[in-house]
Amino acid sequence: MKIVVLAGGTSTEREVSLISGTGIYRALKARGHQVVLLDVYLGLEEETKVIEDIFADPRDWSEGIEAVKEVSPDLKAIMALRPDGEKHFFGPNVMRICSMADVVFMALHGANGEDGKIQAAFELNGIPYTGTDHLSSAICMDKGITKDLFLGGGIPTPKGFSVRLGEPVGEVEFPAVVKVSNGGSSVGVYIVQNRQELEEALVKAKDYDDYVVIEQFIQGREFTCGLIDGRALPLVEITPLEGTYDYRNKYQPGKTKETCPAELSEEKTKEIQRTAERAWKVLRLRSYARMDFMMAEDGAIYCLEANTLPGMTPISLLPQEAAAVGMDYGELCEKLIEVSLR
Repeated sequence: MKIVVLAGGTSTEREVSLISGTGIYRALKARGHQVVLLDVYLGLEEETKVIEDIFADPRDWSEGIEAVKEVSPDLKAIMALRPDGEKHFFGPNVMRICSMADVVFMALHGANGEDGKIQAAFELNGIPYTGTDHLSSAICMDKGITKDLFLGGGIPTPKGFSVRLGEPVGEVEFPAVVKVSNGGSSVGVYIVQNRQELEEALVKAKDYDDYVVIEQFIQGREFTCGLIDGRALPLVEITPLEGTYDYRNKYQPGKTKETCPAELSEEKTKEIQRTAERAWKVLRLRSYARMDFMMAEDGAIYCLEANTLPGMTPISLLPQEAAAVGMDYGELCEKLIEVSLR
């Protein structure tokens, strides 16, 4: 197959996306596919003849991509590389190359990638892509809307509410979690113990979004459950060795202990998996996704959010869950293409 792996972009998860894209690109290329790794924002400045034969180009498209750093990237510096970036999001030749592919593998994370905008553009242009559709992508990207649907659909989730930054915030029960509505990779997430820390978190959140979700803090164990075609995979338990499961601990090797399958009773495992499958239906998801959970000290289960384009870095959670059922990384990449095209 001719496959474009689309990565990069302008979200706070840009570097994570590039590492995900590199892994997918190399795995699919090793399995005999004609693959191009493309940055959705920077695109490719080449002559017409080169673009026409792009899938036969022997170059290593992943050359020069580095490991994820401990802090999120400088997006202003990235956006400054394209003087027309404010008018046109797609980089040079991106749509043209994608339209030549049999499928676009979406290795994007965060805003302008996981939020349905690119999915909608591809749907309008008849370009097949991996992952769920534009509507469910947009729903799941907004944590406030996700929470409203969870509450309406009977999915157990922490008590909370959305607020537009700058508007009054009512009564809050501390400790609480403040998280930007349209963020990811734990960027823009703050645990606050009192009103002063809440106000400080709201100021910091302005760097990322106009809305935040303020919700009940759940003390307990953290789990995640991947789903392919609506069916739950084995669980992963996530245990940071220091602090919380933040951006640094997520992507720096050795910072977090991840146990897969999770050491949990069969009853609780099935409860989380069934809840994940119910949440899948409530959010109208397709193809694949990953649900994040907390289990409180009293054993109560809480679904936090859905990830419609889960990370595919070497230490990401979905590949670990797939491996637990005997599916290696390359097989997983092909399986995600299969369910998406179907």
